[in-house]
Amino acid sequence: MSLITVSVPHLAIGSDHHRMPVLGFGTAASPPPEPLLLKQTVLDAIRLGYRHFDTSPRYLTEESLGDALAEAVYNGLVGSRSELFVTSKLWCADAHGGLVVPAIQRSLKNLKLDYLDLYLIHWPVSSKPGKYKFPIEEDDFLPMDYTAVWSEMEECKRLGLAKCIGVSNFSCKKLQHILSIATIPPSVNQVEMSPVWQQRKLKEFCKSRGIALTAYSVLGSRVAFWGTHKIMESDVLTEIAEAKGKTVAQVSMRWAYEEGVSMVVKSFTKERLEENLKIFDWSLTEEETHRISTEIPQCKTVGGEVYISEKGPIKSLDEMWDGEI
Repeated sequence: MSLITVSVPHLAIGSDHHRMPVLGFGTAASPPPEPLLLKQTVLDAIRLGYRHFDTSPRYLTEESLGDALAEAVYNGLVGSRSELFVTSKLWCADAHGGLVVPAIQRSLKNLKLDYLDLYLIHWPVSSKPGKYKFPIEEDDFLPMDYTAVWSEMEECKRLGLAKCIGVSNFSCKKLQHILSIATIPPSVNQVEMSPVWQQRKLKEFCKSRGIALTAYSVLGSRVAFWGTHKIMESDVLTEIAEAKGKTVAQVSMRWAYEEGVSMVVKSFTKERLEENLKIFDWSLTEEETHRISTEIPQCKTVGGEVYISEKGPIKSLDEMWDGEI
């Protein structure tokens, strides 16, 4: 069977309207993927049409992803680096004044890149500088100096180290605080979003302020410690999938696409990578969309409990999400 490369649609993000493919390849896994497996999977993904790749120092995947991307450019799988969209993130231990630019420089070195397309604050909490152990020890959490950290995120963009900057796992309230101090507003908020956690309030908030949403755990991340089976076991999604001759995963991803967000989805099998790309040439009916929005019980899966500590600045789920769950 000949290999057909799928062309993935783009969103324009930030004031520069930088083009971000709506479907990204995620590299967060528990435990982390074996380096050679990740490298080979990324190369397979590029051959299929993926151009958007998401990583973080926390995932321990930057170096393997960088190896794969370098090989893809060298071997002509893509015409140039500019065809790729690469996201990495600022880890909690580096979320301090004076540490942000060195952190992105380390990520760029690991990834063998001159710039990132998108650099995100990973979580709205800081931890003791220089300590990269995960889970973070409860004595090591520190309040984030949003003004200092965001100012240095802006410096990453000014220096050309990142085309766009943004946040991840930020509530409306925390995002509003960033907007209140920002000279360069965040382009993206990457958050959990799926048919079982539809993020209606946050979606409208971000839309009204020109901030793009990127969804993770669109399929539930079932095999990860933070995952859920509620998406794949949803009767509503199963019925829609059967009626359309699609999989539940494809229905969930198509729903996200029709919601106008980008998404980061993880798979390490070529068949699933291909399946995940087959969401752009069909659509949900108005009735199907209505069923998803009204008949599926809402339940947040990624609460961020590992970032909550009685000894830290965020002591409860309510403080993490500011009453928005």
